[in-house]
Amino acid sequence: MTYIVKDACIKCKYMDCVEVCPVNCFYEGENMLVINPEECIDCGVCVPECPIDAIQADTVDGSEFWVEMNQKYALEWPRITLKGESPSDADEWKDVPNKFPNHFSPKPGNS
Repeated sequence: MTYIVKDACIKCKYMDCVEVCPVNCFYEGENMLVINPEECIDCGVCVPECPIDAIQADTVDGSEFWVEMNQKYALEWPRITLKGESPSDADEWKDVPNKFPNHFSPKPGNS
């Protein structure tokens, strides 16, 4: 088992999870974070830190797509080890469902 970030993170990117990760397996995109499933040690300390439940185990039904997305972008985006600034409008996006089709950006983050 490993943990992955799903689309709830898009346009929110709160980053509370980043600083608690003991192996620094978070990577930053322009508008979301991903976890490298190959680096994650399955400790789960990041899960309760996410205020929008964007992190889940890869054993949850339907997570296959997100495992692939996390793996792909962990190889393309920069590693992040410190909490940065969340978008100023993050709270407006936190309850928007299914953000991936219309709001995902494949660009790397700026931190």
